[in-house]
Amino acid sequence: MTPAFTKLGEVELVHSKVFRVVRSRFTDGSGEEFERTIVHHPGAVAVVPLHDDGTVTLVRQYRVALEGELLELPAGTRDVAGEPESLTAARELAEEAGLSAGRMEHLTTFHNAPGMSDETIALFLARDLDEVPHDRQSVEEHAMTVERLPLPVLVEMIDDGRLTDAKTIIGLTLAARRLE
Repeated sequence: MTPAFTKLGEVELVHSKVFRVVRSRFTDGSGEEFERTIVHHPGAVAVVPLHDDGTVTLVRQYRVALEGELLELPAGTRDVAGEPESLTAARELAEEAGLSAGRMEHLTTFHNAPGMSDETIALFLARDLDEVPHDRQSVEEHAMTVERLPLPVLVEMIDDGRLTDAKTIIGLTLAARRLE
């Protein structure tokens, strides 16, 4: 049986435009107190843009924490208060990939780092795609490139380790299962 945990409080360590880092104090069922550092995040969305020919549009983007580029799904932070996830997904799809979707289907929502963060990512499958103008916002987005590859090739890239981004692996795997 899991002991009951109680949050005793938290102290903010860092406050940024996107997230907050706090030191939280807890007690377990036996009364033992402990601390954890937690990142509070508003959440994010990611989109699998699946074209009628079975290809998927991805973006290659520089990621400062990794000091390198990743090939990944179009995605973004839920940074507009009160905006429904599906609208954030549609906005990010247009901004990053230059696409709009006639159909947007929610695939899943998952926690990507629950040991240190409360961030969730809502994944969507976008179909009936049309091109629209890009509206890239950040420095990294200005340098990103767009790539379109067949879904089976992307599944192979997951299997052989060429794709390492969690949201991309989850999204492409779910999309491939959906098409089976």
